[in-house]
Amino acid sequence: MDTPNSLRNSLGEAQLTLEWADGEQQQISHTRLRGACPCSQCKSARLRGVISMVDEGVRLERIALQGYGVQLVFSDGHERGIYPWEYLRELGGMSMASRMKPIR
Repeated sequence: MDTPNSLRNSLGEAQLTLEWADGEQQQISHTRLRGACPCSQCKSARLRGVISMVDEGVRLERIALQGYGVQLVFSDGHERGIYPWEYLRELGGMSMASRMKPIR
């Protein structure tokens, strides 16, 4: 399993920075993370074609390690999703064009 060497959460810049063992550094915005929540409720909504708008002011308030990933707690109260390391790496590596497409 590929786990990051470090995680840094910047409330001011509204982004999570991950540094991986291979030297790659990725930055993922808080709004992107919230919009890509992998919990069953959010995933089900995306599969039904429901696209929820994420407030640009949403912030990642807390990170809880869960072994194979992290549970992220957001300022809008959402805290249900566990983001596997592999999923975070995928989110951080997406091109700008693919970031505009909804995640299923």
